Amino acid sequence: MGSRGRFGPLVGAIDEGTSSARFLVFAANTAEVLTYHQEEIKQICPQEGWVEQDPFEILHLVEKCLSVSVNNLKELDIDPGDIVSIGMTNQRETTIVWDPFTGEPLYNAIVWLDVRTADTVERMKAKVKGKTAETLKALSGLPISTYFSALKLRWLMDNVPEVKAAVDEKRCYFGTVDTWLIWNLTGGIHGGLHITDVTNASRTMLMNLQTLQWDPTLCRFFGIPMSILPKVRSSSEIYGYLAEGLLRGVPISGCLGDQQAALVGQMCLKQGQAKNTYGTGCFLLYNTGTAIVLSSHGLLTTVAYKLGRNAPAIYALEGSVAVAGAALTWLRDNLHLLSDVKETATVAQAAGATGHIVFVPAFSGLYAPYWRNDARGIISGITQDTRKEHIIQAALEAVCFQTRDILEAMNQDCGIPLTKLLVDGGMTVNGYAMQLQADLCGIPVVHPWMFEATALGAAMAAGSAEGIGVWDLNNMQPVPSDTYLPTITDDERDLRYDKWKKAIQKSLGWDLDATPRKTNGNNLENNIRVLSMVPCGLFFVSSFALMIFSKYLQS
Repeated sequence: MGSRGRFGPLVGAIDEGTSSARFLVFAANTAEVLTYHQEEIKQICPQEGWVEQDPFEILHLVEKCLSVSVNNLKELDIDPGDIVSIGMTNQRETTIVWDPFTGEPLYNAIVWLDVRTADTVERMKAKVKGKTAETLKALSGLPISTYFSALKLRWLMDNVPEVKAAVDEKRCYFGTVDTWLIWNLTGGIHGGLHITDVTNASRTMLMNLQTLQWDPTLCRFFGIPMSILPKVRSSSEIYGYLAEGLLRGVPISGCLGDQQAALVGQMCLKQGQAKNTYGTGCFLLYNTGTAIVLSSHGLLTTVAYKLGRNAPAIYALEGSVAVAGAALTWLRDNLHLLSDVKETATVAQAAGATGHIVFVPAFSGLYAPYWRNDARGIISGITQDTRKEHIIQAALEAVCFQTRDILEAMNQDCGIPLTKLLVDGGMTVNGYAMQLQADLCGIPVVHPWMFEATALGAAMAAGSAEGIGVWDLNNMQPVPSDTYLPTITDDERDLRYDKWKKAIQKSLGWDLDATPRKTNGNNLENNIRVLSMVPCGLFFVSSFALMIFSKYLQS
């Protein structure tokens, strides 16, 4: 396609994350963001450990972001008609089921970090020899965990009568968020496309990593009919066209799960390159090329991207951390130790070099490399000198330690330690946190100035698709970046990491179903109880612990 307007051809990117929906417009010639609009998405928490979202709200906010961004272009005297294609990137594993005849969701979207499927996980593990969670990794690359879509879909079929009836009556569609959005944006009940891409499909536990199609064995294992599943496509091709709105007729030609999109946006397109994205959770992906590397150290094997129908699939090892930025939000909203998460760098620096407080934010269990649903959050090492600054610093360190856990596992699986770590996501604007990351991992941390790596990856996939061809992935210029070098000794680094590992052990094995013992108020041991911390903010402490926090953490 020829050049258009003063910025040339433009590519839009829908970025639907866990906490917000956005639409960004990039100039294909320069990768510059010309405009964007963002809307926050409401989290619905009906019970402890349950996290849902309204599928219609997700759709309507995406549509609003499209509309506002187009109007922004007009105000900038840029022709929206210069947008030649749109890419999609989305929160992964989040599960939606709906009636394709009415377009109505059959239940709220169950968000990826929801842990209601713990019993379903145990039931599925009981079906296999040794009751091991690793049984299906050879086919899917994933352990049996609350994390993945197949378990959420199985729970819906078992516990929601409307879903079971719809499946039996063959009027149920399943999809991750990309599928729901593409179906609606391309027409919905009037011919909408029921599709997903290989990266999102690889996070369901239902796709075969080698065939890149739904696997009959996996579907039978979970009791899921293949008729309700979307068609699996590559990450870069023209799928269909927007059916309505100001951009009607513009093709959707790229689709990647958010972490895979960040890998592409960071231009980690060669084997051995890796990136870490810091958001609600934290996700480190290591490009393994065309090789499917099955981890023996708690990592996931996933599809990194397939940029074209006839292009080879590229794979990755992934380490997933459930709680990163969410820990800072928890400190703000639940303990009120912060008024704004942007304050964390300033406040944490005031703590100085303490080294004795360790915070394991296992609000809903631990993901890679531990995969322990029975883990719960702990703060250890509290003394009378402990202040809120120490807790906040420990929360930042927790993100860095969890990243080191994953790097250690990747080194063991691949045998070649990373020499640098590319980073992106909301927390990377915190230079103090990135310096901590370099110090605690012992390798340089490289932060490109392009903050929108996830959306950029979706735009690159869309703009380079066959039939669009306005983005040349082979001639992308490196972007300027900040590099953080380690500043502490190996001995100090390892000593602090040893304390982290001790705290991890203390976070394991909580009996979540135990009934609290009655106390007579005179037994101090009985009065100090540590209960689970969960994403939706149900946090309880005893009167003794509350006294300690109120006395020593308030400024």
